[in-house]
Amino acid sequence: MYNASDLKKGLKIEIDGDPCMITNFEFSKPGKGQALYRCKIKNLVTRNTFDKTYRSVDKVNRCALISRDYTFSYIDGPEYVFSDNETFEEARLNDELLGEQKFFLVDDMQVEILFHNDRPLDITLPNFVEMVIAETEPGARGDTATNVAKPAKLENGYEINVPIFINEGDTVRIDTRSGEYSDRVSKG
Repeated sequence: MYNASDLKKGLKIEIDGDPCMITNFEFSKPGKGQALYRCKIKNLVTRNTFDKTYRSVDKVNRCALISRDYTFSYIDGPEYVFSDNETFEEARLNDELLGEQKFFLVDDMQVEILFHNDRPLDITLPNFVEMVIAETEPGARGDTATNVAKPAKLENGYEINVPIFINEGDTVRIDTRSGEYSDRVSKG
């Protein structure tokens, strides 16, 4: 159990059996009465955010979150299968939990999965992944204006904007946190 005075931004707590994270925190001490701790909280299961105020005497439940290392194995219909690096047990995550991150999964990729009561909540991919450009229009010759971008499609169908000098078959590095082009690794 945490005391209300222990609350801070980024702290993970449990409310009504669901894991939550404090995304914003504000302390106020009115002239008379107890100190108040106003928190903006994000439910890690439903992804909803809500406001909650605690008094200085309130107690808050700790959240038992476990993070384990996994290796991406394969896709089984709508589920993505990961193998625990130590026990080799499988974890199956669906499209909804992965979101746009599913486009950056590569065979044998090392990931970190966050669990609450043996239920996967979140996945952390490496910051950068290298992928091959499958389709893009050739850049216009002589167009040297800075920050000119064109659309490109990766082998898995995900579309990103790349600089005009990138061609089909080039390997590029993509930032998995933002889904944006980072730099070119090699020419095709």
